[in-house]
Amino acid sequence: MTPDGHYIFAVDFDRTLITGNTWPDVNGEANRPMIEYLNMERRKRGTKIILWSCRDGEALDDAVEFCKKNGLEFDAVNENLPEMIEAYGNDSRKISADKYIDDAAVNPDGVAWTLLTTYEMSLMKSSVSNGED
Repeated sequence: MTPDGHYIFAVDFDRTLITGNTWPDVNGEANRPMIEYLNMERRKRGTKIILWSCRDGEALDDAVEFCKKNGLEFDAVNENLPEMIEAYGNDSRKISADKYIDDAAVNPDGVAWTLLTTYEMSLMKSSVSNGED
């Protein structure tokens, strides 16, 4: 949370705010439900939104412009919020957020993570017992 108590969401662009894998272009459709959710969070709770993307240069500028045209603006882009930099005295490489929204995310406490790791562990045990290690 920010020093004044607002949530911080870090959100990815590709396959999260835009549908499909369009890298480096921005030819996909806006993920309207996600954009509406983020805007609702901002209106109702004052949530701060950070674009958290591997994009840089022109590809990043295109993503920011795409979001702006689709009704979403950011409090920061690929950096921490100014108030967090001031509070901690630096701009850590890791973006400080309360929620990270990314198409490739796995919640280590969630059911999906438990099922995934159980499945992967069974495959590893199977390959070791078959002499494939």
